[in-house]
Amino acid sequence: MATYNMPAPSSADVQGKSLGDLFSDLTRETSTLVRQEVALARAEISQKASRLGKDVGLIAAGGAVAYAGLILILFGVALGLAALGMSPWIAYLLVGIVAGLLGGMIARQGVKGVSGLKHADPVPHQTVETLKDDARWAKEQTH
Repeated sequence: MATYNMPAPSSADVQGKSLGDLFSDLTRETSTLVRQEVALARAEISQKASRLGKDVGLIAAGGAVAYAGLILILFGVALGLAALGMSPWIAYLLVGIVAGLLGGMIARQGVKGVSGLKHADPVPHQTVETLKDDARWAKEQTH
């Protein structure tokens, strides 16, 4: 949780100031506080987005390598079936059907996973907590 150095005014500071000056100070400090909170929220959201982008890149690279490996395995299975005496076109058709069915099942699981993104938490929790702290601080300053 972030903390800010906003000391409460001492009684000596308050005694020499008019009510207008005090409200001016409060407005200026509140404005500074809001700017700091916006900066914190931006930083927190940017950090989450950066981490997500890196992870998506790794998934894509891993998927591309796995895809190339799968294609070679499927060719090997089809060639193996042809070497065992099956007609080459039937071997490739059979391997293609099995791979298509397996791919469909995997894609269905992916669709279920994407629809489950409703549970993802994009809320910048640290900013929310500091906003609560700031509201308490501002309330104390006005009493």
